[in-house]
Amino acid sequence: MDLHPPVWALSVLAPAVLMLLAAGLPGSSDAAVGRAWRGFHVLSVLALVATVLTLVGHGLDQVEGGALAPWLSPQLLGAWMAVLVQFLGTVIASFSARYLEGEVGQRRYLQSLAGVLASVHVLLLAGHWVVLIAAWAVVGVCLQQLLCFYTERPFARLAAFKKRMADRAADVLLVVAATLTWSEVGSGAFSDLWTHLAQHGASAPLQGAALCVALAVVLRTALLPVHGWLIQVMEAPTPVSALLHAGVVNLGGFVLILFAPLLEQAAAAQGVLVVLGLATAVLASMVMLTRISIKVRLAWSTVAQMGFMVVECGLGLYTLAALHLMGHSLYKAHAFLASSSAVQRTRFQALQGLSAPAGWSLMLAPVWSVVVVWAVQAALGSPWPWWWSLVLALAWAPMLWVAQPKAGDRVNLPRMVVLQLAMGLVMVSGLAALAALLHALPLGTADRPNELAGVLTLVAMAALHVWLVAVQRQPRALMAWRRWSYAGLYLDEFYTRLALRLWPTGWMTGAPSSSAYQASPDAHATQSN
Repeated sequence: MDLHPPVWALSVLAPAVLMLLAAGLPGSSDAAVGRAWRGFHVLSVLALVATVLTLVGHGLDQVEGGALAPWLSPQLLGAWMAVLVQFLGTVIASFSARYLEGEVGQRRYLQSLAGVLASVHVLLLAGHWVVLIAAWAVVGVCLQQLLCFYTERPFARLAAFKKRMADRAADVLLVVAATLTWSEVGSGAFSDLWTHLAQHGASAPLQGAALCVALAVVLRTALLPVHGWLIQVMEAPTPVSALLHAGVVNLGGFVLILFAPLLEQAAAAQGVLVVLGLATAVLASMVMLTRISIKVRLAWSTVAQMGFMVVECGLGLYTLAALHLMGHSLYKAHAFLASSSAVQRTRFQALQGLSAPAGWSLMLAPVWSVVVVWAVQAALGSPWPWWWSLVLALAWAPMLWVAQPKAGDRVNLPRMVVLQLAMGLVMVSGLAALAALLHALPLGTADRPNELAGVLTLVAMAALHVWLVAVQRQPRALMAWRRWSYAGLYLDEFYTRLALRLWPTGWMTGAPSSSAYQASPDAHATQSN
């Protein structure tokens, strides 16, 4: 049954409208703020129900000739993302109400959170350049208020300032991309762009537009060399970190999948995504080995995962990128909201009396992982190319490392080895099976694997795995590397100085200077609330 345009518009816009209503809930006194939070929870649950109904109902059928059809174009992947984002927003809001109890500024926090969710819903429906650019810009503006919730913290303002610089540069790139495609196609509607690409291919202006989109996503997704702000926003409240890392920063992956018909005809754009994504994933993975702060390690993990997801898009593995996006969102939201219990887990692991992985397991783990992944694929069918199977096997190989007991500890060594190996094999086979099964979900994506770039990615991931093994085997011999890795090769310091030079922040009361930042780059980033 087809829906009339007004009904269609109301069904797909319901979550955004409900979140806008939540932003307007009154509340200034403590009692009123409590009522505002309860009202937000009710509206958020209703918005979640609306997203689910949109996914399973008829609201995904675009209305040809409808008044809003050129501007709003609900896609199947966008509907999945809307359910995910609203679910995470509902959970984060419930956590925030308890986390911020007694804090000043809860009203501002509630409005900004509702604004982020509303604008994300509009972005997921974007069928026109104007809607996409405007919605993404509003996401950044609302998120800015959350990142600077503790306005007295100068380094929180510095991180938010650096993000704003990256956002504005991304906006300029998107405007350039829109101008190039509009002049070439004669319309700003994405549907017209896809039709033009199918009939005429990607001309030089359209390939330039694809490159601009790729660079804009790099800036918005915190890839090298503008990744630093994502690390330093750890001074924001923990639920804000969960919202940012689990939802907002993942929007870049959705945009890349949305523009798949354009990217797959632009080799330069794909090359930029693969190179910068790989460099980001490798560097962030190395830096994680040197960090102690739980939240900072989680932040570097997000940087690495975003790089990995961008690589998947650059390789044309859009279905896998969409699954990666959803899985990372759920994992990272849980990791941040449960970060307070990480200390207890670390102490428990220390009490188990285990140290570095045994040398024999470091050598055999990749072999076991490859065998398991290929066995699962043989049983369920391989949904991705052979080279990506090897990439996944290398990524999951550390799960098969067997830790050796510390000297003097009395443990049943054979039993310990069997248990660790069994757990690792179950995890690797489970992940491979889950990825293969979920690959069959109707996400509205179409893969276009790039064989040459895929092999180069495999080589880079193999080199990273060899490096990880070397770090485990010879930690003292690589002490000089740790200083450079801890500092992230000092790439963020260059970006910080450039940002402050291009856009001085003397109007920011108490803002830190670049020299102060250089003196203590990590002390402020590791503060946790």
